[in-house]
Amino acid sequence: MWTDSQKIGVALTAFGVFFMFLGVITFFDAGLLAIGNILFITGIPLTIGTQRTIVFFSQKSKIRGTICFLIGISLVFCKWTIIGMLVEIFGILNLFGDFFPLVFAFLRRLPIIGSVLNHPGIEKIFQQFSSSSVLPV
Repeated sequence: MWTDSQKIGVALTAFGVFFMFLGVITFFDAGLLAIGNILFITGIPLTIGTQRTIVFFSQKSKIRGTICFLIGISLVFCKWTIIGMLVEIFGILNLFGDFFPLVFAFLRRLPIIGSVLNHPGIEKIFQQFSSSSVLPV
């Protein structure tokens, strides 16, 4: 069962992703992207805990992703939104790339989305993507 802080953390993270999505759709609006980043950054520690967040982001194998993610957020705050989002996406893929195969496996079990993702052409793309979960240097 989830605690109240975990529920709030999941909500903040979801709202952060939503605001970042809105920021991208509105042609990289700096305000929406900044709000999304702030909500995302505050939601992660509430969801998994402060200590686990620090341990996750400071792992030696994930330090490149952490640095890119933080530089991308800084660039978004400085209103260099397109470059900031590109650097941030690179960091996110390096940080959370290991989780994508798990997410794809979960999505394949959903009723409507699963039938689309199990299509042979799309399934081949997802297998290719999940085999190289971290971007090369």
